[in-house]
Amino acid sequence: MKSSLPPSFVLSSDLLHARNLGLPVVALESAVITHGLPHPHNLALARDVEAEVRAQGATPATIALLEGKVHVGMSEAQITALGEMEETRKISLRDFGIALSGKLSGGTTVAATLFAAEKAGIRVVATGGIGGVHRGSVFDISTDLVQLGRSPLVVVCAGAKAILDLPATREVLETQGVPVIGYGTNELPGFFTRTSGLPVDLRVDTPEAAAQIALSAWEAGLQRAVLLVVPPPVELAMPADEMETAIQRALKEAHTAGFRGAAVTPFLLQRVNELTGGESLRVNLALLKNNARVAAQVAKAMGAAKGMAVY
Repeated sequence: MKSSLPPSFVLSSDLLHARNLGLPVVALESAVITHGLPHPHNLALARDVEAEVRAQGATPATIALLEGKVHVGMSEAQITALGEMEETRKISLRDFGIALSGKLSGGTTVAATLFAAEKAGIRVVATGGIGGVHRGSVFDISTDLVQLGRSPLVVVCAGAKAILDLPATREVLETQGVPVIGYGTNELPGFFTRTSGLPVDLRVDTPEAAAQIALSAWEAGLQRAVLLVVPPPVELAMPADEMETAIQRALKEAHTAGFRGAAVTPFLLQRVNELTGGESLRVNLALLKNNARVAAQVAKAMGAAKGMAVY
């Protein structure tokens, strides 16, 4: 763990305990709690994801902003308070100064989680899906993709959110120098679906193999993330054509209603869930827990490979 942190950072007692014992840690984003899922699904999911990490012998560190402080690792009471707040800010990189100076609370996106996790010395992050290039707007590119090109962490996800332009997102990842490693798959998952038709850079089938790729890149001096993409569980994954039909309809409705900017993604995810009769939410919950499980295994493998704890 880095010994020197900005004064706005607060490390949880669990995280400090893990450091003292040399245990692996997995960072978790919190925008899914504040903006990704409705209450009470958000709180149940937050608890379940942390439980998955612990079950693998690692320590979860959910990251969020509470009253102008960057909390790396949160108590159950803090997570509950965050998930029940009526108004929170979705914190990406551009929002840190605003939120810190205004003593605001909010959930961190993948980009913000990567930034905070790296500051705290954590090397593995678990999330559902990363942001990417929005359909119909090649200049609307998520900060997630930029930060992935800056932060040397393993990011375990189910690919980019299916509502995005996946081929364009794949190209930007290549431009950023971010390797896309398939965990038990030769294709980039489509978030709700197991396939997208887009290739990965390499397939691995063990957490040890994934850990070695990341460690080798960082030891060579590359300051880039490794994107480890994990398909959703086969028993819950949705057919690609069914998902695309729902996404296209939701996109048209969003355009007609005039949704713009940060409001687009929450609307699309909610509307797709309605159009699929709740199936997309069930897949989302399952893949988040599955990704947390894999991330914990990778964090343990990294520690073993280095002969020391990897935070």
